[in-house]
Amino acid sequence: MHILKIIHGYPQKYNAGSEVYSQSICNELSKKHTISIFTREENTFEKDFHIREISESNKTIYYLNIPREKDGYRHNKLDEEFQRLIENLRPDIAHIGHLNHLSTGLVDILNQNNIPIVFTLHDFWLMCPRGQFLQTNFGNENFYQLCDSQENSKCALNCYKGLFSGIDEDFERDLKYWSSWIHTRMLETKSISRKVNLFIAPSTYLMNRFINEFGIDRNKIIYLDYGFPLHYLKPNKKKKTNPKFTFGYIGTHIPAKGVHLLIEAFLTITSDAALKIWGRENGQNTSSLKELVEKSGKQSRIEWMGEYINTNIADLVFSEVDCIVVPSIWGENSPLVIHEAQACHIPVITANYGGMSEYVQHEVNGLLFDHRNTMDLAEKMNYAVQNQEWMKVLGQRGYLFSENGNVPNIENHCIELEKIYNRTLDEFNEST
Repeated sequence: MHILKIIHGYPQKYNAGSEVYSQSICNELSKKHTISIFTREENTFEKDFHIREISESNKTIYYLNIPREKDGYRHNKLDEEFQRLIENLRPDIAHIGHLNHLSTGLVDILNQNNIPIVFTLHDFWLMCPRGQFLQTNFGNENFYQLCDSQENSKCALNCYKGLFSGIDEDFERDLKYWSSWIHTRMLETKSISRKVNLFIAPSTYLMNRFINEFGIDRNKIIYLDYGFPLHYLKPNKKKKTNPKFTFGYIGTHIPAKGVHLLIEAFLTITSDAALKIWGRENGQNTSSLKELVEKSGKQSRIEWMGEYINTNIADLVFSEVDCIVVPSIWGENSPLVIHEAQACHIPVITANYGGMSEYVQHEVNGLLFDHRNTMDLAEKMNYAVQNQEWMKVLGQRGYLFSENGNVPNIENHCIELEKIYNRTLDEFNEST
């Protein structure tokens, strides 16, 4: 089978959850199938929409250059380049992971070429212009507030006000323009959603929101959790270099991930503990977080560990911590880091919201704190330090949806994907 994987970024250029998952399934599926990967890069010294090809084993990666795009969602020139690529590749099926920074027109091109589409949902991008139901709240004292639903004028006012002219007399005109822009954008994402053959959701939380709020047909969406390469996700017996109870954060240094909330909570806990923060430094975001620590005078308790290679996460990350904290301020759907920690029997503290509380249950295999509540997070962190043996027990329980506590392995996961692909192909051929 020739499988076309479409994703808005691919390791090592991009290393967030959807990208790492995409790489994992492509590596596994390429053992039996031909894999073509269509993704993006941002080379500011190369022309827009140039496609660069890299071949490795049974996989070929096609990097489309799109460094100057921001909030656009459909690009005719990109679609034309993709059409030429499809004419050469002629894949049997397409598996989309994300279209942000690419083009919604890819769905139409696939339809026109009679290629069935499976689409894994990694966030809310189809039903929320910014993808996370997290408002920017430009100019408001309370920024990055959660959004309960999509509504055009509300989106314009709470998420796109930073693009208004700023002239009072133009306010109503700007509001009308951006409301109309969002209206058109939402018509587009709803239109392409009807052209997808099957959606996959890695959490029931995400699946139900797409059914209830976006109108995805229940017969067109299934739940399937992520799969993981377990050969490098094994409990490590290596002794920690820091004898103190050590919390760990793994992820990007952006507001949505709540790393600032974790730092604020950690700085208030009374227990003697340490915090290690992993992740690629993110310019002003990282420097601002470091300034927050320096102002507290407690910088000796927090270490900045930098980026890591995912295949070394057990040896270099989980061997150094007693507990992982996932403090995201948006509704994460199925965080990879929670699964990875559970595979290594490391307990997790996370929020009682979204898919986070689907995979961590309070005092069953981890601890939950009130979402976005700094003081409650600090309370749970104090509890962890004071109940270290109990935290080890919670960590040993691992993943709750299997008999042995193991997270889904990538081999079995890709067997399920193969079944999905074959079933989708059969249904598509019967209907055409």
